[in-house]
Amino acid sequence: MSLFRLLTDLDGRIGLSRFWLGSALVALMLLAIQHGAPHLAGRHAGPIIAFANAFALFPWAALAAKRSTDRGGTALFGILLVCAMVLPGQLKPFLSSYAWGPSLDTIALLAWLVALVDLGMLPSAHDDDRVAEAAADAKARAWTSSSTHPSSPSTQPIPSP
Repeated sequence: MSLFRLLTDLDGRIGLSRFWLGSALVALMLLAIQHGAPHLAGRHAGPIIAFANAFALFPWAALAAKRSTDRGGTALFGILLVCAMVLPGQLKPFLSSYAWGPSLDTIALLAWLVALVDLGMLPSAHDDDRVAEAAADAKARAWTSSSTHPSSPSTQPIPSP
């Protein structure tokens, strides 16, 4: 999967390593823009940083959608999880006069924890390394279809001294 498709496509599945690689790449790019924009753009850095933060939502939503699909859920779960992590911080200035600030912080924290555990730590639901499911008659077949039949102890010859 190409880097462009990893960060823009909502379809498909990705494992833990690609999820963390893509997340780290987006975070490093945001960090570079947040620290580089004030030096390059001066007083116009605010809108550049705001645009970069808003633009970073799509790659993170794409990563979360693919990872959620890999975990056996829907892509919408991953997208809504990213929204639950980001939107409370965006709504806080509008709802701070109603004492909703701590509740919004709690919602964002819980969404981050769910994302960390569900998307970032748990294995794939489609992993090839899982234990294979046994066939329904596997136990009976093991006892009835032996290629070499052991001899019964009563028919073995007695060794002579």
